[in-house]
Amino acid sequence: MPSVVKINVLTVPAEQREVLEKRFASRAGAVEGADGFEWFELLRPVEGTDQYLVYTRWRSEADFEAWMSGSMRSAHGQGGTEGEARKPAATGSTVWSFEVVQTAAPRSSGAES
Repeated sequence: MPSVVKINVLTVPAEQREVLEKRFASRAGAVEGADGFEWFELLRPVEGTDQYLVYTRWRSEADFEAWMSGSMRSAHGQGGTEGEARKPAATGSTVWSFEVVQTAAPRSSGAES
């Protein structure tokens, strides 16, 4: 069964970029222990767009769905002060789904230092 990739496309205004990145930095470890989790990357736009990409890779769709219905909800809690909800850093979000068809990794050089 091929791994699945989920890419959350977040539209983030320039004034909210630092907020978004700090929130992701403070969530370190929130997904890493999930069953079937394989990889995470937060990709910052360099030019021509205001969209961040949140890349996650999962062993299966079922593993991703289990995380979405369980741990993800607490990882994305609103956490404001005295019941006040935190304002989202992103103004829009779309999730793209893919199956991994091919992969490649760097060849080992064979030389030892």
